[in-house]
Amino acid sequence: MADKCQIYLLGLIIFCSLLTGTSGVVNVFCSDGVNVTLPCSDAPPDCTLTHWMHYKDSKSNGVELFHEGIKQMDHKRVSLGSYCSLNIYKTTIEDHGLYTCRQLIDATDVQVYLHFLHVSLSSTQTEIKAGRSVTLSCQLYLYDGYDCESFLHKYRFQMIWVNESDVNLQSDSRYQISSSTKHCNSSLTTTLLNEDNNRELRCQIIKGTEVKTSDRYTVKYSADSETVSGLLLRVIIFIVEFAVLTAPTVILLLIICERRSEKKRNNSQHLNN
Repeated sequence: MADKCQIYLLGLIIFCSLLTGTSGVVNVFCSDGVNVTLPCSDAPPDCTLTHWMHYKDSKSNGVELFHEGIKQMDHKRVSLGSYCSLNIYKTTIEDHGLYTCRQLIDATDVQVYLHFLHVSLSSTQTEIKAGRSVTLSCQLYLYDGYDCESFLHKYRFQMIWVNESDVNLQSDSRYQISSSTKHCNSSLTTTLLNEDNNRELRCQIIKGTEVKTSDRYTVKYSADSETVSGLLLRVIIFIVEFAVLTAPTVILLLIICERRSEKKRNNSQHLNN
């Protein structure tokens, strides 16, 4: 009877693994400046047998973050959380890559891939103002062992653009959106309107209706050069007008001061004589 129970249990484990996909592999997304937590399953509560490693790419030897629960080197932005999870604070692009959590008790690895999303303004943009065309680029940085197109298709992730109200911009004719799954990039181009100043445009990674991560660009209009020139001209005119109005008063004061000085000199000479 005990043998039959063990067989049933083994079958149940295999069945569950088929349903959930590859065991021990986790995908986590982040963007600049956020805090993330990378899980380490089946970890003992005291973490004394826990090792965390970070690999930036497949050619890297890896950096040891924690050895038997003790932080290595001077990694200020990492700490251990509950069940020996890894907390990373204020993430940057340098944090993306492969993380492995190993428990020495059974020498099993949990692989966590941290993917980084970044929105940037096209390098050709010189001035942001109403009436000008602007292009934004949304780049998803993956561990170099991942093929972008296969990765997005396999896990049913999507890269989309939304406005500050989370309305998908794909069907809005104001915005021209082009994507390259080969390079994990999506570009958005639009002609700015007066009301677009201080407006947010967001790039998101979603799965179904769940937002995995998001990065944003806030439109900030450049100072109008004509307005600056006009302000400078008004300042110059004010200075000139002020000088013209005050010139007679200044001349009069100079004459009075000179006469007083001359009177004092005359009195001084009279006393000396």
